[in-house]
Formats: sequence, C-alpha cells, structure tokens
Amino acid sequence: MQAPQLISKRLLLRAIQPDDNKAILAYRSDAETNQYQGWIPKTLSDVDAFIEKIPTVFNQADTWFQLVIVEKDSQQLIGDMGIHFIDEDQVELGCTLIKTVHNKGYASEAMREVINHMFSQLNKHRIIASIDPANTASIKLVERLGFRKEAHFVESICSNGQWVDDVVYAVLKREWK
Repeated sequence: MQAPQLISKRLLLRAIQPDDNKAILAYRSDAETNQYQGWIPKTLSDVDAFIEKIPTVFNQADTWFQLVIVEKDSQQLIGDMGIHFIDEDQVELGCTLIKTVHNKGYASEAMREVINHMFSQLNKHRIIASIDPANTASIKLVERLGFRKEAHFVESICSNGQWVDDVVYAVLKREWK
C-alpha cells in the first residue's frame, strides 16, 4: 500500500522524499527545540540515512513510516509525522514542527487528519502517543485531541544518554470524535 496524501484546510501531508533532506535537517538539528526527540541529526548524511531506512510500504506492522507536513499556501515543509504501525490494529504517532510555526494549531490539524485517516480508512482500533512528561506542550496537544493518560513509566527510556520517564496517552476508535 502506498502512503496517502492527506489534505486539511492548511496542510498537505505526504510521504517523505529524498529531496526533503535539507528542510528536515534545518528543523530537526535544532537540539533545543527537539530536546524530547530521540533523533537529532547533525549532518545531511544523517538525514539521508534516516530517509533510506523508511519502508516503502505504508501500514506495515512493526514499522515506522514518516510523512512530511507541508503548509499549502507557502509550500514550505514545516514538519513531519512519525507513524509507528505497532501491529494490525494499533498505531503510535509523533509530530515534529519547525519552531517558527509552533502555537499556530498546525500540530493539532496534522494529528487530527492522520488520526481520522487511521480510524476511518485503515480501521485501526487504538492510537497512542509516548511522551516525556516534561514535554507539557505535547501532553496538552494530545489531551485537546481527546487522548487519555494510560500509563506513567519511571526512567523507562534512555534518551541522549539519560534515563527519562515516559507517559503513554491513547484514544480508541470508538472514543474518537
């Protein structure tokens, strides 16, 4: 299955492409903005290697697929959305945006579009988000979208050489509005 192109009011979400590498490096290499990310590239080669590892098949269990988020009016690549197809019925989502567009509703709009697709087109049962509890902006985002907190794991993830907590939020298809 090929990745869909998802279109919302202000955004286009599409499969990542090799020539997206410079734009991705520009916002993903910002260690301060991306302090809660597990991957912060230092070079264009790091981004190229990341893009090469992304599967060509969309909706394949036990894989991460990456969509880029493009602002329709400017055609600027403003972020990306990671989709972890855990198994046939469950998905994990993660969203990264360039800091110049933070607090403008783009993350909510992109997440809502992907969640709608996961539930309505792919018939997924459950969607989760795994978040560092210090990342209050992401927690507020998923709570606004209707996710509920399911778990808090203490020092369960080693990120950038430090053990950090992990909170898991989830929403079921029947709960999605």
